[in-house]
Amino acid sequence: MTPFDVVDWRRQVFALYAAVRAAADPAAGHETWRRERDRLFAEHPASPLLPERRAGFEGLNVAPYDRAWRFEVEVQPAEPVPWDVQTGTDGVVPFVRAGTVTLPGVGDLDVWRLASYGGGLFVPLRDAGCGRPGGGYGGGRYLLDTVKGADLGGDGDRLVLDLNFAYAPSCAHDPAWACPLAPVGNTVATVVPVGELQP
Repeated sequence: MTPFDVVDWRRQVFALYAAVRAAADPAAGHETWRRERDRLFAEHPASPLLPERRAGFEGLNVAPYDRAWRFEVEVQPAEPVPWDVQTGTDGVVPFVRAGTVTLPGVGDLDVWRLASYGGGLFVPLRDAGCGRPGGGYGGGRYLLDTVKGADLGGDGDRLVLDLNFAYAPSCAHDPAWACPLAPVGNTVATVVPVGELQP
């Protein structure tokens, strides 16, 4: 994998989320997202899948779309507490809490601002199903990571957080990647049965 492969991966992910936002129906956007992520994981040189997993790869385990898990929420002000994530590859990645959101029936989540070069918003999620059979990756999943293009849109301080698009970070597929995992403020007691689930 070269740096140019990573650049191309990012370009394709940004284009994919632009297509999802442009879709007339969230379920149709979800189908595009599922199909194109499977293609990227199977074929792209920057895929986080280990080579032995690419052989015979038939797609990520993504639950069918369920509109009940789509939210458009306003970010509420919150104390701007810092969160420094120590990684083995990138050093310390600094975040500052930008606010909180409430997802009805799910719980409250912190919205983080990347406090270094590039900026951006980040919302990880660790629900009660993570790490259990049929649940998400044990360390949690990502809902929003605008630095890497994972952005379903919004308007001003309102965000679209559609849990059907929750996905496992790259470190779930390859331990060579370093990923910030969901802190306490992004952990909920609800089981979220949609999005990318463990194989």
